Amino acid sequence: VQLQASGGGLVQAGGSLRLSCEHLGRTLSSDRMGWFRQAPGKEREFVAAITWGGERTVYADSMKGRFTISKDRPKNTVFLQMNNLKPEDTAVYRCALGPSLSTWSSDYKYWGQGTLVTVSS
Repeated sequence: VQLQASGGGLVQAGGSLRLSCEHLGRTLSSDRMGWFRQAPGKEREFVAAITWGGERTVYADSMKGRFTISKDRPKNTVFLQMNNLKPEDTAVYRCALGPSLSTWSSDYKYWGQGTLVTVSS
């Protein structure tokens, strides 16, 4: 299993970015994909997760209404659309794959490399 994340960058407050995470390898209908982030000096934080079929999603409360997780099944890719970004959203964002729609990072078995999102004020 290999997860390839991309889409990070520098954006001004109020702007938008879309992160992508491509799952390279065999997929299962039981797979669940999550996004986590970690800001400098802070603990890793859950952002959002989605079932592989896309029928169920879960978000951290602070991201609801601003972030949207979705997937393109034919392309084995999960997206995280981030709108109205704030400086406190600055972090390294990582996608992860696991068997449950969980908010706990320990429930995810495979991790992609991080992609840095920097939001300037």
